[in-house]
Amino acid sequence: MNKAIFLDRDGTINVDYGYVAKVDDLKFIEGVPETLLHLQNKGYLLIIITNQSGVGRGFFTKDDVYRFNEHLSLSLLKKNVKISDFFICFHTPDDLCDCRKPSTKLLLDAKKKYDIDFSESFMIGDKESDVIAGRSVGVKSFLIDNSNDFKSVAKKILELENE
Repeated sequence: MNKAIFLDRDGTINVDYGYVAKVDDLKFIEGVPETLLHLQNKGYLLIIITNQSGVGRGFFTKDDVYRFNEHLSLSLLKKNVKISDFFICFHTPDDLCDCRKPSTKLLLDAKKKYDIDFSESFMIGDKESDVIAGRSVGVKSFLIDNSNDFKSVAKKILELENE
């Protein structure tokens, strides 16, 4: 089985300007690409689990999201970081779908596709819904906030890995 780092996208990997979908708006949060490389080198698959309700709200299209994700992925690849996959919910909260975090559907889909051991995996996000989704399937989950940046979360993950 594989182990993974499940990542929210906007506000976790890249700066969240609110409904980010333009390629020109990609700006990595400081230290994230280097930290992702370190986690990848420890054997983790890097999988993005993201709510993109801007599609459901009509702010941009699925193709805009796919283009942005491809640009993000290629930009990270230039730094030797490989994103294994993106699992995306395009619905609004009002749609009451089964894929929008904190629902676990996208995590379960990723587990099935990549044969992931949830007990050896982690979730990192900037919203409570990210943490709830991860914890609901038994994945140790971390919230990025003012007192807990990406680098400090990665350090905690590596400490837990060594226990």
